[in-house]
Amino acid sequence: MKKEHVSHCQFSAWYPLFRSLTIKSVILPLPQNVKDYLLDDGTLVVSGREDPPTCSQSDSGNEAEETQWSDDESTATLTAPEFPEFNTQVQEAINSLGGSVFPKLNWSAPRDAYWIAMNSSLKCKTLSDIFLLFKSSDFITHDFTQPFIHCTDDSPDPCIEYELVLRKWCELIPGAEFRCFVKENKLIGISQRDYTQYYDHISKQKEEICRCIQDFFKEHLQYKFLDEDFVFDIYRDSRGKVWLIDFNPFGEVTDSLLFTWEELTSENNLRCDVTERDAQEQDSPAFRCTNSEVTVQPSPYLSYGLPKDFVDLSTGEDAHKLIDFLKLKRNEQEDD
Repeated sequence: MKKEHVSHCQFSAWYPLFRSLTIKSVILPLPQNVKDYLLDDGTLVVSGREDPPTCSQSDSGNEAEETQWSDDESTATLTAPEFPEFNTQVQEAINSLGGSVFPKLNWSAPRDAYWIAMNSSLKCKTLSDIFLLFKSSDFITHDFTQPFIHCTDDSPDPCIEYELVLRKWCELIPGAEFRCFVKENKLIGISQRDYTQYYDHISKQKEEICRCIQDFFKEHLQYKFLDEDFVFDIYRDSRGKVWLIDFNPFGEVTDSLLFTWEELTSENNLRCDVTERDAQEQDSPAFRCTNSEVTVQPSPYLSYGLPKDFVDLSTGEDAHKLIDFLKLKRNEQEDD
C-alpha cells in the first residue's frame, strides 16, 4: 500500500466521480484553528453549545458558599473557543441536507465515539454535536496524525487539505452493509460489514446479494476508480438497489472483517466457502457472513467507551500496568 493509494481514498478525491451512486454530501474545508482545537489534549470543552441557564437569586447563597471552598486564585473557568463563521457554514450545510448529518473527516468517521453522544449515535444536528464526537475519537486523531502509517513507500507525505464531510443522515440497517475487496480490478471478496451479528436474511440470500454486488461493481466501479487495488463499502436497500458508501485503501489500515489480509493479498483459501456453481466462474468473489448465532460477538467499538487503563489490563497490552495491579491485589490480601 502506497501513500498515493491512501490519498485516492479521501472523500473529496472520489465523491465527484461517483456522486450519483452515493448519499448526498457536502464537503467543507477545515480551518486551521478548528483543526488545532480538535487536536488540543486539554479538558474536553465543546464549542458551540448554548450558554447554561443563569442561577436564580435563591441559588446565590449556595453559589457563594461553593466559591469559598477554593482559595486558589489561579483557578480559571474553561471556555470553549468560538468559530462563528465556520459554525454558520456548517449549520447551513446541515440544513441543506435535511437537518441531520453523518460527519467524517477525509477518511474516517468517529464510529469509536458513538457512546459519548447523548443519543448514542453519530447523528448530528449542530457543530457542537460534531465536535463532541471528533474530540472523543481515536479514529479522527489517526486521520490527523498518522494517515500514512502503514504505507510501504518512503516518499514524502502528500500535503493534506483537511475537510469536514457532512453526509445526509439515513437510517441504514447494519445487516444490509457489505465490504468488498478489489485486487487488480477484480472483485475477490465480499464480507458482511457488521460481522458481530447473525442476520438470517444474509445466509438465505447470499447468492443473490453476491450477484447484485458483482453487477454493481462491473457496471460502475471496475476500471473507473483511481487505483486497481481498493476496498469499497456498499449498502443494499430493501428494493435490492446498491448504494456506494465509501472507499478504503487495500491494506492493513482497513479492517478485513471476516477475511485476513494474508488471504486477501495471496488469494489463498478465499474460495473454500463459495458454492460449487460459483466456483466454476473464475471471476466469482468469495462471500463471507456470520453463519449462526453461536459466532455472534460484542461490538468492536465497545472498548473505546472504557478508560484506556481498563482496556490495557484486560488485554494484557501494558505489562507494567498488569504488574502494578497484581502488586496492589497482593498488598490488599496481606492487609486482610
